Formats: sequence, C-alpha cells, structure tokens
Amino acid sequence: MFTKILIANRGEIAVRIIRACKEMGIATVAVYSEADRDCLHVALADEAVCIGPAASAGSYLNEERIISAALATGAVAIHPGYGFLSENDHFAALCEANDLAFIGAPAQTMQALSDKAKIKAMMQTAGLPTIPGTEALADVSEAVRAAEEIGYPVMLKARSGGGGRGIRMVTTPAELRQVYDTAVAESQAAFGDGALYLEKCVYPARHVEFQIIADEAGQCLCLGERDCSVQLRHQKLIEEGPSPAVDAAARDALMAKINAAVASLGYVGLGTLEFLLDGEGHFWFMEMNLRLQVEHAVTEMLSGIDLVKWQIRTVCGIPLSMQQADVAINGASLECRINARSTGRITAFHAPGGPFVRFDTFITQEALVTPYYDSLLGKLIVWAADREEAVRKMRAALCELVIEGVETNIEEQLALISAQDFVLGTYDLRFMEGR
Repeated sequence: MFTKILIANRGEIAVRIIRACKEMGIATVAVYSEADRDCLHVALADEAVCIGPAASAGSYLNEERIISAALATGAVAIHPGYGFLSENDHFAALCEANDLAFIGAPAQTMQALSDKAKIKAMMQTAGLPTIPGTEALADVSEAVRAAEEIGYPVMLKARSGGGGRGIRMVTTPAELRQVYDTAVAESQAAFGDGALYLEKCVYPARHVEFQIIADEAGQCLCLGERDCSVQLRHQKLIEEGPSPAVDAAARDALMAKINAAVASLGYVGLGTLEFLLDGEGHFWFMEMNLRLQVEHAVTEMLSGIDLVKWQIRTVCGIPLSMQQADVAINGASLECRINARSTGRITAFHAPGGPFVRFDTFITQEALVTPYYDSLLGKLIVWAADREEAVRKMRAALCELVIEGVETNIEEQLALISAQDFVLGTYDLRFMEGR
C-alpha cells in the first residue's frame, strides 16, 4: 500500500481524497495556489506545498512543480482527482519517469483510449452498440462530407474533450463550416489538442453512464448506472441512480456486455462508460472516462463501495475483494451540484444533516470564493429506500443548506427537482430547454 500520496487538485475532490487516505492510514500532501492558501484541503493534509500563482497554468496544471513537490515531500504516488491533469498522458508518463505511481490510467492506456473515435471502434468490436461517427477529421471539407454521409443533425466534438466542453450540435453544412475553426481553436486552448470528430446526433435521448472498476487480475465489476440528463450547455447539474428509465433486465444485460468489453481492453482502475439512451430503449456508447467522476458519490451511496479507496487499491495492485454477484444496487440516490454565481467571502454556512445526507465540499465560513477556478462549491447527495423518498429528502436538504456571502444555484436546484417531469422521472436531455 502507498505510504504517502500527493493530491494534485483542489476543492471538494481534494478534501474527499484526503479523507479517504486518512481512513486508510496513508499520509497526504496537498498542493495549492497562492489563491487557495487558506482552503480546507490545505488544512486537512499532513503537509502542504504552494506550487504557484492563482492561474491554473502556473499551479494546478504545472506538471514540473507538482512532480517537484511530490519528490521533495517523499510522496510515492500522485492522485489527480478529476479535471486538471487527471487524463493527461504526458503527466502520467512524467510521474512514471520519476518513480511516482499515478492513481489513474497509465500513460500508455490513456494514449490508447483517450481518442474518443478510436475507443468507439474498440468498444464496437467488443460488442457494445456505438453511435455512427468518424475518426479525427483532417479539415472542414472532410467534416462536411462526413456529415452528409452520417445525416444531420450531427455532433461536432473535441477528440480530447471532457466535462461537457468542446461539443456542438450542427444541423446544416453552412453551420458546420461556420463553427469548425472556432471549435478547433477552443479545443486546442482547453485540451492542448485541436482535433475534432463527428458523430450522429441521437435526439431526444437520456445521458446514462455506467461505473466500472477493474483490477490487474482482469476482473471487472460494473456498479450500475447514473442518469446525468439534467444538463445546461452540456454541464451536468443533477445526477441520480438508478436511472428511472432503465429496467432491471436492460441493466443486467448491458452490465454483462460492459464487463466483457472492459476486460478485453485490459483496463485497470476506475472508469465510466457513457451512453445515450434513445426513446426506444436502445443504448448507444459514446465515450469512456478514465478517471474518478464528479458524481461518483451517487454510486457509493447505492453500492456501499468507497470508490476512492478502491481506486487507490487497484492502482496499488490489490485485487478486488468481491465478484459481480456480490454487487447490490440498493435504493435511490440523487446528487445536486451546488455552484457559485458570484465571488466573495462566505459569511454564513450550514450543511444539512440527517440519515443518508452528504455534502461534499471545501467551503467553510469565511472561505473565499475566487474567480480563478470552476464554480463548484459542493455536491449535495442523498439516499433513500426509493426514488420518491429520495426526491423529498433532496428537497428538504436543499431547503436546509445555507450559503451566504456569494450567490448560488440552490434555489434553482430546488425548482428543478420540483418540476413535474423530474418528479415523475420522465425527463431527458431536453429538460433544461426553456428553463
């Protein structure tokens, strides 16, 4: 087992990883920017190292400074959390070159699987249904020709994208020509890779993702699904599990295919396979995320399995202690992402309590919310025996949550989970249209 882990991240996910490490008896090192000097993850870690200015490029994306901090403090592994360097194969290779374990997919695996068009072809070969699309496009002319063959509407996507960024729905050749160069520039700026690809637009649909974990012995467990269809500009707002649109037979059949597909890749660690579920009940594979997901807590509440701990264990070479038959998905869980709408200092903070209510956050009273990073303040997660009770529990928890000093989306989230189509579970990716 690792003796000391450096957490190359900030915010709620850094706090979450530090807590898991403490429970496992692992020492922790936090890194922080000058803007995050007084943040909770810095206070909770056993050691902390300032790695640069507020801007992410000089701190949380500064690979050399992070590696130097790990070596200077005697860390033997680096956990990247999600975002930042979590799916950066160059950083993973740099860790390996410095005899540091990277708690995520190895660099070689990332290089093989991070090309979304290529992994779709691999999953199709492994037996999963995939959305028709292209590999990386050479230029806009090739994009127009491919779109005509696929049929409009199409989705123009960044090959190395993530977190809902770098995605555009295109309905005509003229529109495709208009947005192509801008999409290339945005993809290059956000991910360091300007390559784009096209895929058929499955619409209307729901966004459903399946959590997996695999060990070095080749065993893969599928831990059920999360419905992530409540999105605004491709950014997830609410997640729940299990999906109200997926029945037990369809779930079991797809999970068996997922386990076989992941095993065929030789993948080790945590991963998430994302699908579109169309109106006829057909699943279409989109992509695989090679990291811990923001919404992992929903699966933890349903399965009773600590995903962060098992991510660390599998990368450390420890085999899974359970079989697929041992995995039980119980009850219903909801997660609301609580985002800041302004910056400033938190003047009052109260987290809701009660059985099976969890608020993963980095904020405290007097904490400073800065403009430099993602707006996520925390994730409010609840569990109940059934979905109806879980919705009521989330409504009560949102009403109890108090964050003053900055504007938040608490009231907006309360309105969304109270909307009739959400309460009935009949929503899809069109849910936020007109809201």
